Formats: sequence, structure tokens, C-alpha cells
Amino acid sequence: MKQSSSSYIHVAIIMDGNGRWALARGRPRSAGHRAGAAAVRRVVEAAPRLGVATLTLFAFSADNWKRPATEVNRLLRLFLGYMRAETATCVERGVRLSVIGRRDRLPQAVVQAIETAERATAHGSTLHLRLAIDYSAREAITAAAAAGTLDSMEDVDLLVRTGGEVRLSDFLLWESAYAELYFTPLPWPEFSGASLAEALAEYRRRQRRFGGLPGLPDEAAAAS
Repeated sequence: MKQSSSSYIHVAIIMDGNGRWALARGRPRSAGHRAGAAAVRRVVEAAPRLGVATLTLFAFSADNWKRPATEVNRLLRLFLGYMRAETATCVERGVRLSVIGRRDRLPQAVVQAIETAERATAHGSTLHLRLAIDYSAREAITAAAAAGTLDSMEDVDLLVRTGGEVRLSDFLLWESAYAELYFTPLPWPEFSGASLAEALAEYRRRQRRFGGLPGLPDEAAAAS
């Protein structure tokens, strides 16, 4: 597992609260997901200037297949539209886009759009945007252990969850072993660049010791 340097920040976000945000306003859940896509654009635009090098967004969990088929289909269409609409913008802004998670259960059109976006943005160096689609951390850990690639999984520095829930929901469990956790009641459609800046400010106020003692080099801490 790779520990991040102080100049490299990996932020992971569980984008929760879309449906509840919509229902609270008397609108269908699908309206919340569309508003959530707009929030993604805002945060992706803000992340590089806030010092974020990698941004991993939990878009669709392996457990989300349990939702009603109509909602799942709307989400898949939203992913397809996002990939097709945002690829050119990502290229223009130097954003490298990649998708983690299973692809064998996704519609072929979505898989093709993912592959096209990944190829087109492969040389982006401003931000690495990773979308977790049909993703389960337990499955990812099992697969990486079998392949002997656990050490290549990049540590998360800050894990944010919106929407008021306080749990990890099978998201980046291995990579978040030493992550700072930040939970906010703000629903994802209301999350903005300023919200991300606030979360990062809280992250930078915290003291990360990785099991050591504050103010001591590793050897001195081990001897104490």
C-alpha cells in the first residue's frame, strides 16, 4: 500500500443523499441523481486548485443492483451520458478519467463509453478522476490478493461522505486504512468546491501519525 506524500492528496467521496435531497423537494429520485451529476462537475473543477491529485468518487456500488430496475437503468443512462459529454472537457482540462469496479455486468454501451473516455484522457496530468462503478471493496481486495497486487493500491488521504450517514459502505476499505474521515450532513447535490475546501481545511488541521508519536522521528518513536 502506497502512502501519500504531503504534496499528493488523494480524496475519496461517497456521494450520498441524492435521492433524499430530491424527495425532500417533492421531486423524483432521478432529479436528485441529475443534480448530483452537476455536483460532480463542480468538484472536479475545484479539486486541482485545492491541491487534490487523485479524486475517487463512489458512483454505483455492487449493492446498488438491489435497487428498483427503473432507478438502476436511469443511473446507467446517466453514467453513459456523463462519459460521452464530459470526455472532451476532461481532455481540455488535463483530467485523466478511469473507472474502477466490475464491467461484466454493465451494458455494452456504457463499457464502450468508459473505454473511449479512458483512452482519450490517458495523458491527463492535472487530476486523476476515478469513478467507482459496480464497485465492492471486498471484491477488489480479494481480486488484488489473488493477483498479488495489493501493494499497488494507492492510499486515500481523506475520505468524505455526504448525506449524513456515518459508514464506509464497502468503499476503498484497504486504501482507507489510515484515511482521515469526514462526514457531513450536506446532501451531495449541495456539495460544492467550497464544501471540498472546507473538508480539506479540516484534513490539514489534523495530525497524521500512522501509528507513531507526534514530533518524533520514526526510530525515536519506536524506542519510546
